[in-house]
Amino acid sequence: MFDRMRKYAGRFRGAEGAGGAEAPKRPERRAHNLFEAAADYVAAHAEDDQDRIEEAAGWVSPEALSFGVSELACRAVLALARERDESPRTVARDLLGLPVA
Repeated sequence: MFDRMRKYAGRFRGAEGAGGAEAPKRPERRAHNLFEAAADYVAAHAEDDQDRIEEAAGWVSPEALSFGVSELACRAVLALARERDESPRTVARDLLGLPVA
């Protein structure tokens, strides 16, 4: 019974409770969210930086990256539309070089 209690309590003790030996620390790898990936991916495309494109594309799944890029495009078009005092449709078509419908 005491062995079970010791094992249970041992899970909550820090490295100092285990004879002073510290567990080796692994470098923490920070997870990137889909918006960070999309922002870096689009910026890298704009700067024609293939290494950064590949790096950002590896941070999240292709589906998540696609969603993030789409969301970034929507927000950019809305911001430009407000700035230009035009409709989002007009701005989007202008950015793509399409005639105004």
